[in-house]
Amino acid sequence: MNITIYHNPRCSQSRATLEALRARGIEPTIIEYLRAPPSHTELTALLAALGMTARALARRQEAAWQAAGLDTASEQEIIETMVREPVLIERPIVVRGQRAVLGRPPANIEQLFNDADA
Repeated sequence: MNITIYHNPRCSQSRATLEALRARGIEPTIIEYLRAPPSHTELTALLAALGMTARALARRQEAAWQAAGLDTASEQEIIETMVREPVLIERPIVVRGQRAVLGRPPANIEQLFNDADA
């Protein structure tokens, strides 16, 4: 089973989600997205898999959001800024196949295992 987690080891929710995966016997591919941010194409694909808009996935309380003036920005402007400023990406994101969930709270990962088509 190929599982990927976009992880921030400094985030308690991200660490808890990683531990929840490991408790299921899964050692996921770990992408520390602050060090290796997704490209525009990768982020767009993640958003599609999540079924979310960039605005919904954004950490709007971050100073980078205000500094970039994103309150009235377009979806594409937000994505471009998230690629440059990955701190704006909510975490963790867990991917299985063509599906993804936001592991906040960590119990959300169960959605990836409840459907045989995942």
